[in-house]
Amino acid sequence: MDIRPSGTTPELLRHYQSIFAKCFPQATHLDVNYLEWLYARNPAGPVIGLDAWDGERLAAHYACIPAAAIVGGVACKVMLSLNTATDPDYQGRGLFTKLADGTYAAGAAQGMAGIYGVANANSTPGFVRKLGFTLLRPLDAKIGVGELLPEADAATLSEVQFRRDWDRQSLEWRCANPQRRYRVARSGNGRTIALAPTGKPLLSAFGALPTMIEGAEYGPAGFGMRLHLGLVPPALGPLKGTWFELPARLRSSPLNLIYRALDERITAPSPDAVLFSVLDFDAF
Repeated sequence: MDIRPSGTTPELLRHYQSIFAKCFPQATHLDVNYLEWLYARNPAGPVIGLDAWDGERLAAHYACIPAAAIVGGVACKVMLSLNTATDPDYQGRGLFTKLADGTYAAGAAQGMAGIYGVANANSTPGFVRKLGFTLLRPLDAKIGVGELLPEADAATLSEVQFRRDWDRQSLEWRCANPQRRYRVARSGNGRTIALAPTGKPLLSAFGALPTMIEGAEYGPAGFGMRLHLGLVPPALGPLKGTWFELPARLRSSPLNLIYRALDERITAPSPDAVLFSVLDFDAF
């Protein structure tokens, strides 16, 4: 088996689309157009990953993308663990673990401080037991109206141990997801919110950032209910607005935030000190 770095050439993207279609036929969004946006156009850097090849046949693929973050008060680069697929003919050979270990080593060599991801109930144990991740906590799933983030000054915000560090360029890229485009608006308390369609009438996926983004173009927030998948640290205070837990019967699977440190100087954040929303991963 030949192990090679993942890439962004049109030929490789077609191979990735093919293996995703074979392994996850329902995940029709994983096409060449989406993968080119995700892997090649990210302003934080191109895909970091590995592929296993059996001759000219792609046997397995694992990919992360770099992202700017604030971890433990330190501005740094981290990786978001994303796509993994092993052709059914090659499963049971330990390829995923081999590709993951090599990907994390490559990320560490590029100065990545850690890796985070959102795993479902089935995949979480493997990340924790085999790959050294820490399960921080399940994501909250709430439906409601309001701005979500309470008022917080710089001192209070400094208590947050993990949050993505968005700027205009990265936010514009994130909102340009060809499969689910976001619109950016200004909240009533001077914060940034982003909303995307969920496919349900009058229900938008909702992400809130703790600051205004210099140079960003803000439009109207619109009307309707909002879906929050993420975490807000208790230290920031009670949520703004009216929010209700999404019933378990309406959730496809519990989603768990996981983290692995790559730089020993920057450890995993406390589960109660993470600020996280749908903007920070690939659910919407």
